[in-house]
Amino acid sequence: MKYIDLHSKLKKLINYEDDEIRIDENVIVRNFNFDSKFKDILPGGKYNHDTYEYCSSDDPDYEPDIIQTMLNKNDAEVPENIHFRYHLFRPAGDEKVKKVILLFHGFNEKHWAKYLTWAKTLVDKTGKAVLLFPIAFHMDRAPLSWSDSHQMYAISQQRKKRHPEVICSTLSNVAISTRLHNKPQRFIWSGLQTYYDVISLVESIKAGQHSDISSDASIDFFSYSIGSLLAQVLMMTNKDGYFSHSRICMFCGGAVFNRLSPVSKFILDSEANVSLYSYVVEHLESHMKRDKVLAAYLNDSRPEAVNFRSMLNYKIFTDFREERFRQMHDRILAVTLEKDSVVPAYEVINTLQGIRRDIPIEVDILDFPYTYKHEDPFPELTSIADAVDKEFTKAFEKMCNFLK
Repeated sequence: MKYIDLHSKLKKLINYEDDEIRIDENVIVRNFNFDSKFKDILPGGKYNHDTYEYCSSDDPDYEPDIIQTMLNKNDAEVPENIHFRYHLFRPAGDEKVKKVILLFHGFNEKHWAKYLTWAKTLVDKTGKAVLLFPIAFHMDRAPLSWSDSHQMYAISQQRKKRHPEVICSTLSNVAISTRLHNKPQRFIWSGLQTYYDVISLVESIKAGQHSDISSDASIDFFSYSIGSLLAQVLMMTNKDGYFSHSRICMFCGGAVFNRLSPVSKFILDSEANVSLYSYVVEHLESHMKRDKVLAAYLNDSRPEAVNFRSMLNYKIFTDFREERFRQMHDRILAVTLEKDSVVPAYEVINTLQGIRRDIPIEVDILDFPYTYKHEDPFPELTSIADAVDKEFTKAFEKMCNFLK
């Protein structure tokens, strides 16, 4: 079945309410409930009393309450981010799987649709189960209103009024752009919450508490875009040796944060990007001195914090970061795209192969014979369906072979 046909079939077939969906005779999908135990580190939580503040305006037509009501509730109290479902593509059968790949998605994504074909292909070609786990406040973990174009229209109009020079502000990115512009530390807190959630999931697997995954199952990673940063921090930290033998395949990802270019109609607008870069790259150390909670979670005594910080800024902990990659070099593959302007291929090389290009990590640069972009490497267009199918097959053949 061609890529475009399988993509269409899976979008129609898969839902996230049923506990089990049969794809074909070889693959089934099972949906599981998950409760995050780490909401209290978020703004407004028990351990983080950081609260939302917005700038008032003398303009009588400006309605800050729209933004306040819809987007800026205390993060620790957003129920969708605490109680959600994740999805396991697995070989058919009732026995517990012995091999699983954790799949992490990109920034500002609200729907799993594009990953369904990827997950099915990974199962078919590796024989391993693929677990789709959402990053905090993304996918299943965000209120539906944040992706409702009608409800976001009012936010978008107010944002453009306040910031008339804003670039790439759209209904698709206005929710995340507004939230991160106002409170860029959300990037750090949601990243840490997701890290701890994944560790919690792995610990439940290792304790034999998962109905479908064996306690001695191998765990690998397939990551896309910003999901690669999460996978890298997990691998670098290697909590309790859980990932000592894990492999990580990164697609359109792998560069440190401050070498990305996320201003896009589908990711972040320009104002949010400036605010986020200023906080997490240029002034993070200063914020840590003023914010005791931030300092407590990002201090050097926490391995995950050091690894996270090393992946935010190319010039911070450089020798440390490169030594970790050097130790793991034979378990890392990065597949990049020549025309990717969000995660440029040369920045992936700069990060993974090091300043002196002496880290032997394989970075493959692909270029497809059709118009593509970072957010949509395999367009669903009948006019180029054959070319997309061919390039998808070639790309995933390589990545699946690495993960076998």
